[in-house]
Amino acid sequence: MCGICGTVGRAEQRELRWMTDAMAHRGPDGEGLRLFPAGPGGEPACGLGHRRLAIIDPTPAGAQPMSWERWHLTYNGEIYNYRELRAELEAEGQIFHTGSDTEVLLRLFALHGPAMLDRLNGIYALAIWDEVDHRLFVARDRLGVKPLYWTRVESYPAPGTNGAGGANGAGGAGATGGTSATGGGPVTAFASELKCLLPYIGRPTLEPSALADYLTFLWVPDPKTAFAGIHKLPPGHYAWIDGDGLELTQWWDLRFAPEERPEAEWIDAVRRGVHDAVLRQTVADVPLGSFLSGGIDSTAVVAAMASTGTTVATYTIGFSEADLAHEIVPDDLKYAREMGRHYATDYHETILEPDILELLPLTVWHLEEPLADPAAISTYLICREARKGMPVMLSGVGGDEVFSGYPRHLAYRISRYLDLLPGPVRRFLDRAATPVARPGSPGRLRGPRRNLWKFMRAAGMDKFDRYLSFCTYYTAEELAEVLAPGAVPAGYDPLARHRAYIAADNGGDEHAHLLYVDAKTFLPCLNLTYTDKMGMAASVEVRVPLLDDELVALTARIPSQLKLKGTKRKYVFKKSQEGLVPHDVIWRPKAGFGAPVRAWLETDLAPLVADLLSQETIERRGLVRHAAVQQMWEENSRGEADYSLRLYAILALELWCRTFLDREWTFDQPAHGPLAL
Repeated sequence: MCGICGTVGRAEQRELRWMTDAMAHRGPDGEGLRLFPAGPGGEPACGLGHRRLAIIDPTPAGAQPMSWERWHLTYNGEIYNYRELRAELEAEGQIFHTGSDTEVLLRLFALHGPAMLDRLNGIYALAIWDEVDHRLFVARDRLGVKPLYWTRVESYPAPGTNGAGGANGAGGAGATGGTSATGGGPVTAFASELKCLLPYIGRPTLEPSALADYLTFLWVPDPKTAFAGIHKLPPGHYAWIDGDGLELTQWWDLRFAPEERPEAEWIDAVRRGVHDAVLRQTVADVPLGSFLSGGIDSTAVVAAMASTGTTVATYTIGFSEADLAHEIVPDDLKYAREMGRHYATDYHETILEPDILELLPLTVWHLEEPLADPAAISTYLICREARKGMPVMLSGVGGDEVFSGYPRHLAYRISRYLDLLPGPVRRFLDRAATPVARPGSPGRLRGPRRNLWKFMRAAGMDKFDRYLSFCTYYTAEELAEVLAPGAVPAGYDPLARHRAYIAADNGGDEHAHLLYVDAKTFLPCLNLTYTDKMGMAASVEVRVPLLDDELVALTARIPSQLKLKGTKRKYVFKKSQEGLVPHDVIWRPKAGFGAPVRAWLETDLAPLVADLLSQETIERRGLVRHAAVQQMWEENSRGEADYSLRLYAILALELWCRTFLDREWTFDQPAHGPLAL
């Protein structure tokens, strides 16, 4: 697990060094730089950079970039079946010189090219330079566990032209070759982190349509980013990069192919699939542990790890009673403690009273895009605690997406009965939503009231728009009231891409379409994004065995009625864990994973709110209307609505703008770092 970067078209050691330094937290165990000169016929040059978090074969032999014959690889991730693949290659006569999965990847590509991706079970973003054909191959794993960003600029200043130094810069560990160009010219650059690419842009700007996306979802969907001119390589895609630019190909997509089998067979298949996936992902040459929230997903992971007879190191965090008093879900802590005792784990628990004025700028810096789920803060905190003893952690992320565990999945099914009601009745429910189901004052009932409010408001919508309304934070009309005039292109629809995914032929039934849109949007763009970035901010590799490639393929064959059976969410998964996980944990209500943002807005964040949401600040930025924000704040304070996440999103947006947009980015200065508040 590492950070990677590189360029095609121009290769400068100084630029690569800047990029690798900017993401040193992703790989504190080493750095590597390689430069490959331009071809005699004017073919592009290439540079590859790497920061190493040594997990498999942590010896110097596993360092990157790694070369074999004409191919050169920089890679971030883990290949869980690399030992089996290595054995196959050895049977074909290949001789290996390291114990790393990196060398296996390199040999596979040399022999099979892009077709090798179908044989991998793992999480990765990789880049392979072909020094004969002078083109770069980049690829990203199936579901997007590991990130990869890219930009192409036609011209930009050569390093050192402002008098800050020459073009070469100082050499470093793993650096070879020389500078391929000294002037401006077309270049395609890629990296594991967005900030590495900002000097190619200079003074970054906000992608206007991304503003509407962000406010609607609290995150920005693939393939765009919040930065104009910087893009994400979508999950399940690869690309060839040469002097003409980037040619993108989708190599994998989630396809549903439900099979009719007895329920007992599916339960047994899931039990074995989860167990095998967890054990497969424990491959490491360094200490490894697991998060433990006390929910079914993390507990199932711990149960599988404990089944080998080893003592599992588990990490749990909780918040103070004062912070949780405003929240809409109960604290998981007591269940985590019980599960720690039940499986006799090496249990680590931390009750946090975080300095949010320090943590918020830090998380904004590492998230790199505006992302307003406060669970990112909790993820960073628990990874920071885990890093004291474990560089690798297993997580239960992904279980809700593949087994249908979110309340919105059940809400959609129930909402289908609304179609039996006459149109006037449904329109009445829509109009009555606000007065009947006000979220009200802080406490445990705020969540049910808010969900009832959203459910009633969706009564008059078409069926799939109804589901999308459960996933968003503004209606189109509300968003138009909040956005400043001209801030977003006229007619832009943030839901258009979601609707296209729902309409796609994915081989499944109506419920499978919901899971498909989640897998293409919510999962990679929110949950996996903050999981990777917050883990790597603490130099921790987070693995997600419930998204193991073989397990996901299995879930795609399970009929929808076994994932959501009646009102029982994740039915087949929960049944598979009976006898392995205590009954009360399996069937207790979903608590969710987050942070006490509602309490923070009224306490620790209050001074920041006064600054970042002030009329002067909002009008100077020109993205949203102050009157609309002020109205939300007042209604939220009076308990007439729960606008906590909307307000937190606007606050985080302003902080993001100050961190990234209000600065000039250049290779002559180090990366700026988090703002000091």
